[in-house]
Order: sequence, then structure tokens, then C-alpha cells
Amino acid sequence: MRILAIESSCDETSASVIEGSRGIVLTAALRGNEGETSAAVIEGGRLSVLTPALRGNEGETSASVLESGRLSVLTPALRGNEGETSAAVSPRILSNIVLSQDEIHAPYGGVVPELASRQHLKSIAPVVAESLAQAGCGAGDIDAFAVTQGPGLIGSLLVGISFAKGLAYVFNKPLVGVDHVQAHIEAAFLEHPETPLPALALIVSGGHTSLFLLRERLRLELLGRTRDDAAGEALDKIAKFLDLGYPGGPVIQRLAEAGDPEAFRFVLPRMSDRSLDFSFSGLKTAALRHIRESGLTKDHPRLPDFLASFEAAVTKSLIGNLLRAAERVDPKSLILCGGVARNQRLRTRFEAAARSRGLAWAVPSGKLCTDNAAMVGALALSKFEAGEPVPPALELDAYPRRPAAERFIR
Repeated sequence: MRILAIESSCDETSASVIEGSRGIVLTAALRGNEGETSAAVIEGGRLSVLTPALRGNEGETSASVLESGRLSVLTPALRGNEGETSAAVSPRILSNIVLSQDEIHAPYGGVVPELASRQHLKSIAPVVAESLAQAGCGAGDIDAFAVTQGPGLIGSLLVGISFAKGLAYVFNKPLVGVDHVQAHIEAAFLEHPETPLPALALIVSGGHTSLFLLRERLRLELLGRTRDDAAGEALDKIAKFLDLGYPGGPVIQRLAEAGDPEAFRFVLPRMSDRSLDFSFSGLKTAALRHIRESGLTKDHPRLPDFLASFEAAVTKSLIGNLLRAAERVDPKSLILCGGVARNQRLRTRFEAAARSRGLAWAVPSGKLCTDNAAMVGALALSKFEAGEPVPPALELDAYPRRPAAERFIR
């Protein structure tokens, strides 16, 4: 089965084709979260038309194709999150095309929702077409469609969902709604399918910072989430304040490599109610105070020390909560995913934490950490294989965020 997935989240538009070991239906996931559009196509056999899965997340568009055995219908998954458009094919990725919106959003120091959704509208079709061309598929060969329902920017989400509904209606195929956060966790299983359960997953990105317990593959229990800024958002805001460029995370990592992580003192946040929630607003405020008191600018000789110290503080806060959660739930493995999971300091401390407790661990490769259509298509495929019910396509709706009281995702 082959799946073509398209993602449009953040500042990239990506399409990729993924091939599964078994299955006869192509599933694509459409996401429209925060400026990304994503589409995925699953194919087994021949595919001549690109099927996109639309995501509208933060400015990215992505598409991916999964293939295994024979597949006669293309299923796309479109993502439109945070300015990126991407497409990918899974479980074996046959194609992965990424078109970034970084240049569009860089002057503003962050994703502009209206610009992201407008760019998704422009990018989704050509990104999906290129992904299908590389995978050798066609739209009439798809068996099902998938799309990201949320969380994300509502305008971007609606771009993906509307596109996906149109495909499902025209080809008279099922449409699978996919959760963006859950798809990030699925990215880890794409490359590490042997990861034992129960698993404790830490999702860290520009828009999300959460802890989930997976007792079963497709059932997540929320243990903690950020109460204010996400970790990636805090990094981006400090980079913007110092005029370092966008996105801020990669810039801070590069400049911090030559710095001393102990040079500036940061007090790590702790919740008075002993919950596993995160908070980064205090670290951000402390960072701004250091900047003002030390007169730091992007040309200051102590800037690398400051950035290394701030990056280390964010990392310690994340790993500290992860270890506290591990003590409470006793998992067999740890998972790190999301865009910020590309950060080398975080990856290193995460692996050390897993080793210290004798646990297995899984971290996606850099290309699967950021928003991408492969993870959307893979999750849709898993849902199909698990026999989860699929509601009528035209009833599918977008949600910009999940209710705070909702502790489970399925």
C-alpha cells in the first residue's frame, strides 16, 4: 500500500510518498494547521495522480505517499501548519519534497497566519503533483484520504480539510481525520517500530510542549502540557528580541555551540501543585532581564554564553519533567518528537536520561521531527489497520486546540 501525504505547516510545504508492508488502500492525510498544507498518498501498484493530504499548521504544506502491495486509489493527507508544505510516503518513504515559507515569515519573526494560509492555497497543488510524480502514482488509485483536523491555525486547517473533503467527495472515498500532536508521536514509530509499550512521549515544538503516556499504540493519555509558551516558541521569541533571525531554534543552537551553558544563571520552573505541566514564560522573562542588564546584542562577545545558558535551561526543564513523569508511570521506553527534537543538546540529554533509567528510547531523524506529511499518512494508515470507524467525510471539522479537560487522544 502506498500513501501520498502532503503537509503545510510552519514555513515548509512538503510532499512525500510512503510504502507500507501490507494493505490495499491508499490513505492520505490532510492537515491545515497554522499555515501548513500537507498531503499523503498510499499506493500499492501504480499511481498516476497526486493525492494531497492538506495540513494547515503554522505555514507548512507537506505530502507523503505510503505503499505496500497493490493500491488502486490515492489517498492524500494535506497539512498547512506554520508556513511549511511537505509530502512524504510511509512506512517506506518513496518521496519527500519540502517547500519552505521561511522567507515569507522571516521579516515578521514568526508565522503570520493569514500569509501562511494564502501561501498554502498557492503551494498545495504543485507540491502534491511533484510528490506523486516522484512516487509514480495517480489520484484514481487512492483508496482513502486523511487530513489533519488540529490543533493548529484555523485558517490553515480549513485549507487542508476543505481540500481533503473535495477529494473524498469526488472520488467517493473515506476521509480520515488525524490529530497533529498524535502524528508527531507516530513519526517515532515510523523509524523505530519496535519501540516497546507503555511509552512516555515528550512532544516539543514551536506550538506544543506536552507529555503523553501510550499504553496502547493509538491511545494517548495526557500527563502534562505547557501553561503558557511552548519551548520552541520561547526560543523563537528570544531570537526575535535579539534580531537573530527566524526560525530562532536552529540559529540559537548554532550560536550556542561556542558558549558556556553555566555562564548565566536561570532558575528552573516548578509547579506548586506538583503537576507535570510545563511553563516557559518565567525563563523567557529571566532571559530578557539578562539581556537588558548585560547589554546583550547580536554582536556582543558574551552572546554565545547567554544563548548556551538559555538553551540549557529550557532543555533541563524539559528533561526534568520527563524524568519525574517516568518515576510515576514506570514506562518501558521514552519518545522524543516535534520540531525542537532536532536540537542536539536536547537529544543528547534525552538519550542520557533514557540510559540512566535503563529504558529504550526513540527519536525521529531530523527530517521527521518537523511537521511532515509522512507522519500524517502513517497515522491514518495505522487507524485504518486498527479498524477505527470513519465518519462521513463532509462531517469532518477543524479544531484549533483541544479542550484543556480532554486527557485522552484517540
